[in-house]
Amino acid sequence: MDDFLPDYHFIAIGGIGQSALANILLAEGKKVSGSDISYSKYVQKLEKKGAKIYIGHDANNIKGSPVIVLSSAIKEDNPELIEAKNKGLKIIHRSDLLKIISDNYDDFMGFSGTHGKTTTSGLCSYLLSKSGLRPAYAVGGIIPELNTNGDCEDKSTSYFVAELDESDGTIVKYCPKYLLINNLEADHLDFYKKGLDDIIHTFSQLIFSLKDNSKVLINLDNEGNLRLIQANKNFNNFIGFAVDNPDAKYCAKNVKLDVLSSSFEVYKDNILLGQVELSIPGLHNVSNALGVAAVLLEAGIDFNIFAPHFKHFTGMGRRFQKSAEFNSIRVIDDYAHHPQEIKATLSAVKNYKDGRIVAIFQPHRYSRFQGFYNEFLDVLNFADYVAVLDVYSAGEKYLEGKTPENFARELKTKAQYFGGTIEQAAKNIFDELLPNDIVFTLGAGDITKMGGVLNELYLLKK
Repeated sequence: MDDFLPDYHFIAIGGIGQSALANILLAEGKKVSGSDISYSKYVQKLEKKGAKIYIGHDANNIKGSPVIVLSSAIKEDNPELIEAKNKGLKIIHRSDLLKIISDNYDDFMGFSGTHGKTTTSGLCSYLLSKSGLRPAYAVGGIIPELNTNGDCEDKSTSYFVAELDESDGTIVKYCPKYLLINNLEADHLDFYKKGLDDIIHTFSQLIFSLKDNSKVLINLDNEGNLRLIQANKNFNNFIGFAVDNPDAKYCAKNVKLDVLSSSFEVYKDNILLGQVELSIPGLHNVSNALGVAAVLLEAGIDFNIFAPHFKHFTGMGRRFQKSAEFNSIRVIDDYAHHPQEIKATLSAVKNYKDGRIVAIFQPHRYSRFQGFYNEFLDVLNFADYVAVLDVYSAGEKYLEGKTPENFARELKTKAQYFGGTIEQAAKNIFDELLPNDIVFTLGAGDITKMGGVLNELYLLKK
């Protein structure tokens, strides 16, 4: 008989959100079990920390009377969910667990918005950790050097950092003391049927549920954010940050952008605090870093304590992350799967003159591909050459309409369609690459494997 009786059991524990929460519970001394369909790197790390892991979903995986934690992806016919209901166990969504955990910390810092929330929450966690402030955190990617997406470095800490996901509306459950809103744009159209209007409504609900002493740090350079402010004129706790905008309390000035780095000066109420140097490129990352600095400053942390650590942050996993380099070709993997994210990524290297900018684009979800078809056409024209892959469904049913083949034909820049698996597409794409190309693999699906496959092909052909 299995004598491991967990306090919590996660269905699909290897998910990025689920595993982050499991990491925190393990650090707090809780007993954790979980199941997943594959033995991923996230699952392996949890097992090493003491979690009981089951590969495959089975009713027999439910031992004792744990709290069951699941995500929106878990269907009603999941055998573990059925067993939990039959046993009368407490079943909670992962957003409810994040709410429970976050309520235990006085300085809860929540990072939200259509784009950049993984980078900002990861950067904030990194800065707090490297500054010796030993935070707890749950973010949507692996943080460089910390090598995890979730932890509680000190049980007595007051600092908790979390990425707050708006995709399914559960963001309204949280009550951060410091809320960062990077930007608001139409996305997740399967849930937000009216696009940006629905998103603004959800964020309006969120901010009016906050406590009186809460502060909302909001990027004034984003049109959707300005609409949120306009729609909530009676909300008095907005604090603006922006690039060279006199209306913002926190401002980035003297911005310098290089191909793979950037720097800027931070001003608070028009008073210079100092300079920030970043090892990640792009104006969007200047905004990200400024927003994080604003959160930390509002939390009462001295600028000189955390500012020196910015330059050592190399970006989150799958955010402008080098995945291969061969024959003077650099391959950069990026999670960008929304038009504005792709625009930001490609714009970051607009000054690259040593070779071509190549985009390998894997559309993510049929609904997103169809809903932003024209926008994707516009932003991918920033590249000199585009390889278009099949749609990664992410579990969605096939939608008839525009196809990747037609998309490649409609692009104004040079483009080709490559169907099949990543491995099949890579064989053909490899022959199209030229020395000094900087290659971006863009998408939220299995395109992340592309850099490794291309590198293997190069080694075979040497």
